[in-house]
Amino acid sequence: MLEPSPVSCDPEAGGRPVEEVDWLLYNADWVVTCDSEMTAIAKGAVAIGSDRLVAVGATEDLKPRYRGRRSLDLAGHLIMPGLVNTHTHAAMSCFRGIGDDLPLDRWLNEVVFPAERSVVAPEMVYWGTQLSCVEMLGNGVTTFCDGYFFEESAARAVRDSGMRAVLGQGILDYPTPDHAEPATARSRAESFLASFPEGDGRIRPSLFCHAPYTCGPDTLRWVKDLCRELGILFQVHLSETEWEVRTIEEVYGRRPVLHLDALGLLDQGTLAAHAVWVNGEEARLLAERKVGVSHNVASNMKLASGVAPLPALLEAGVTVGLGTDGCASNNGLDLFREMDLTAKLHKVTRLDPMVCPAGTVLKLATAAGAATLGWEGEIGSLETGKKADLIALDINQPHLVPMYDPVSHLVYAARGSDVRYAWVNGRLLLERGNFTGVDAARAVAEVNRVALKAMKS
Repeated sequence: MLEPSPVSCDPEAGGRPVEEVDWLLYNADWVVTCDSEMTAIAKGAVAIGSDRLVAVGATEDLKPRYRGRRSLDLAGHLIMPGLVNTHTHAAMSCFRGIGDDLPLDRWLNEVVFPAERSVVAPEMVYWGTQLSCVEMLGNGVTTFCDGYFFEESAARAVRDSGMRAVLGQGILDYPTPDHAEPATARSRAESFLASFPEGDGRIRPSLFCHAPYTCGPDTLRWVKDLCRELGILFQVHLSETEWEVRTIEEVYGRRPVLHLDALGLLDQGTLAAHAVWVNGEEARLLAERKVGVSHNVASNMKLASGVAPLPALLEAGVTVGLGTDGCASNNGLDLFREMDLTAKLHKVTRLDPMVCPAGTVLKLATAAGAATLGWEGEIGSLETGKKADLIALDINQPHLVPMYDPVSHLVYAARGSDVRYAWVNGRLLLERGNFTGVDAARAVAEVNRVALKAMKS
């Protein structure tokens, strides 16, 4: 609930009451709200009180009504919600570019898994996650959903960065860097959950079963049961490759989505990453069960996993968000690039320029992404009462001029490097492109140190 702010009467406002707020952002060329109508406000303004949005509207309406303890004239900028990255492995920034140009099975078994055994440790996860926070925040991502090992260290990094995140402790039926014996997976998960920090609600715990081919039915069941008991998100890679579908069919007699449904895993608290090889029946089932899906277009393309049936998923009513996947398979964390690729790839594969229009794709990176994480009531759009997670882009740049349609430009022309300001929970984390609370140079140096060790392994 919003706390009332001091009210005074401003003679310059004709004696009307003026409410004091923490931030008044005004004169923005555009405010793109990403609400249900995809409202875009010319010469817009935003008032922030504590961690919430107090008002969103035209500058001429808000400026007489609010006085900011800090005010910012954002002429030449566009304000929008912070982007939501629904699937990544943040610590894997330490493995950016490792094992490029390999298929997924060889990439995992010959490169990634051996590298993880040699260098993954709590401090590596901290600095790798910290570097990813720097990269994502600099690209306008204010919320992300993570899955990896030693996630206590990831939680510490996100807490220090000021970002918002869902952090999933990784679980496999194989030895991992933070539980050498698969039989200890449950105690490892419980230890992670017990140690999860209390705070301001920016960070939520999750459990992440790697995939149906690395986690057996018993593991999948107990992990999902624990997630249900605690009301937290259950994550899983699902139908990422054709090989996975064939394997699950051979072992269990069903396609992966049907296999998980038979185990009772599919509901609104499940987030399925990739979903490249789902058919029409599975898409309808995912929609019926209200499962969230993370679409990772650049990673799917780079690993040649296939083209996910995004238009069919949306037509079936599945809630879909955009994800980058980790830096080892992308190799970046820029959701503006993901939006552009998403819209264009599905147009050309469907041979239909009207498929995945800009407004739809922008929603995937904002409001719909928030919904896949169970955060739709708090973030993903600029609406009064929601959390003050927002970004401002410098649009006085050659590649953004002229701007006939701000929504279209955000998908087809904008870049992560255009982001100049970012707020999370009402706190300014990026100011004129500079990080206010994170030592980006230290994160770069520490990750380079980890990389040297990985190269020697």
